[in-house]
Amino acid sequence: MEEIPMFDNTAYPFDARGVAKRFRHAAIFGALESLEDGETMRFVNDHDPLPLLGQIQQRYGNQVGIAYVAREPGNIVIDFTIQLGAPASAGAAAAGAAGAGSCGGGHGCGCSGG
Repeated sequence: MEEIPMFDNTAYPFDARGVAKRFRHAAIFGALESLEDGETMRFVNDHDPLPLLGQIQQRYGNQVGIAYVAREPGNIVIDFTIQLGAPASAGAAAAGAAGAGSCGGGHGCGCSGG
C-alpha cells in the first residue's frame, strides 16, 4: 500500500476519524463551506463515505469537485475542491455514490443513507 500524504501544501487536511460520529457530517459541511473558490480539503477516513458523497452532490452539485486520492480498505483519501464557476447541476464524479445505502462494513459512521 502506497503512503498517501495527509498533509499537502495545496490541500487543507480533514481527518474524519477524529470527529465524533454524530458530528461528522455537520463538521464536514462546515469545513467545505469555509473554503474559498479553488481551495481543496483533503478528507481522510477509514471507510468509503458513499452516502456523504451523495449528500454533498445533492447539496452543492458540481461546485464541489470530488476526487479519490486513495480508495483502499481502511484507507480512504478524497480531495474536495471548491469550484464555484462550475455549473450547479450534479455531474458524474459522485453519481454512483448517491444510490448507496450505507457507508458499508458496519463502521457506524452515523450516515443517514442519503
